[in-house]
Amino acid sequence: MAITQQSMTDEQRKSIALEYLKRIDRGENFFDLFADDAQVYLPKWGLANGRTEFEQLFRDLGSILSAITHDYAYFNYIIQGDYVVVEGTSYGKTAGGVEWRAGVTHAGRWCDVFEIRDFKIQRVFIYLDPDYAGADTARYPWLNR
Repeated sequence: MAITQQSMTDEQRKSIALEYLKRIDRGENFFDLFADDAQVYLPKWGLANGRTEFEQLFRDLGSILSAITHDYAYFNYIIQGDYVVVEGTSYGKTAGGVEWRAGVTHAGRWCDVFEIRDFKIQRVFIYLDPDYAGADTARYPWLNR
């Protein structure tokens, strides 16, 4: 049996990455954008391999947030082959009611590295500090100045 891959354009890959972020902001299901065996990485959570694990990762992340909005107008994209890197900012509120905003609080700047092939997210590594509430500051002397 031959394995076939569907050809994709850079714009198609970019649109899938953007749709993932928009669905998160709207609180909609986004798991259908992922391959069943996709990998997802989040700092302080670790590496999730496959649907069961990445769904748990996003449930855990969602449990600490009550709202999130990404600032689409300010995204930076780098697209190379199957990879889409998106750098951006966000704002929102934690489940405990603490508001954050990039440029105002410690949270809100992030970078996601996607691998998108066959119209599915095969991998996304999310680079951000998940301490949205800014509660973990005592260990960093530059934050006390």
